[in-house]
Amino acid sequence: MPGAGRSRGKPLAASLVGLAVAISGCTGAQSAASPAAPGAVVTRPAQAQSAPPAKQLTRRAPAPPAPDAAIPKDASRLARALTGTTAQLRRAIDDWVRAGGPAGGRPPEPVALLALHQQRIYRYLARNQKTASRTYAELPKALAGPARANVTAIRDLLSLAHPVSDPAKFRVRQPEPADALLGHFRHAERRFGVDWEILAAVMFVETKFGRVRSPSHTGAKGPMQFMPGTWAAYGMGGDVHDTRDAILAAANYLHASGAPRNYRRALYAYNHSWAYVNAVRLHARQIKQDIRNYYAYYNWQVFVITTRGERRLSGP
Repeated sequence: MPGAGRSRGKPLAASLVGLAVAISGCTGAQSAASPAAPGAVVTRPAQAQSAPPAKQLTRRAPAPPAPDAAIPKDASRLARALTGTTAQLRRAIDDWVRAGGPAGGRPPEPVALLALHQQRIYRYLARNQKTASRTYAELPKALAGPARANVTAIRDLLSLAHPVSDPAKFRVRQPEPADALLGHFRHAERRFGVDWEILAAVMFVETKFGRVRSPSHTGAKGPMQFMPGTWAAYGMGGDVHDTRDAILAAANYLHASGAPRNYRRALYAYNHSWAYVNAVRLHARQIKQDIRNYYAYYNWQVFVITTRGERRLSGP
């Protein structure tokens, strides 16, 4: 949060505790195109006669996991679960985007459930470093790097979390539609030259895209978590609780603090923690590499670390 001057180890907002082989048959001595001998009876191949209708060959996508489905504990099963979940999630996101769903309304159930399961796998790996290392080795090469980045970012943020005794004090709500937020991020990028992926990653880390609506323990407010004095200097007369105004103010502040020339310095000014800086940059890099990661992160939920363990405050 800009202006907070937080040090490593102090609690953050709730969100901080808070991825055809075509088989050609040979023709016989007489091809289908050649004329049949006089008087011969021409029949279709038996295989073609018994082939089922195309409708019967269509495979249904597996049902998405329940919100609290068990997470595997061994590396091989974790790798299979993460690989399958991520592949299903990407297909579900593609369908959602093609249908224009991110522009308004809630995400479809498969997207929400698959993203939550992916998030829960990554959170488990972030807490179990040895298992995570074995799991990376079992993953396809294309997924191993993103998995390591997500787990590292979550572990960095968990290192800053402080257990709370009363999670009920955190207020959460549905975020604005994903593409509405994307429009705000890109507008702020055009105005201040700060990469929209960085702005999205900051909002994701601070409040899970505006789900967390409570002030932080230090008094930071709004979807981008501004301290009052910093908002007065960089809020440009807007409303700290208004999503568009807050994103513009964050871009203004980051630009004034060194972005885009030096994102490390700018993000450290936003939150005085190198673990925070590292996590934001890792998430931003994932979004930049594949915009589907933005839509996946949009569907990650708010978790809070309590004195009695981890608790999820939002989602299905």
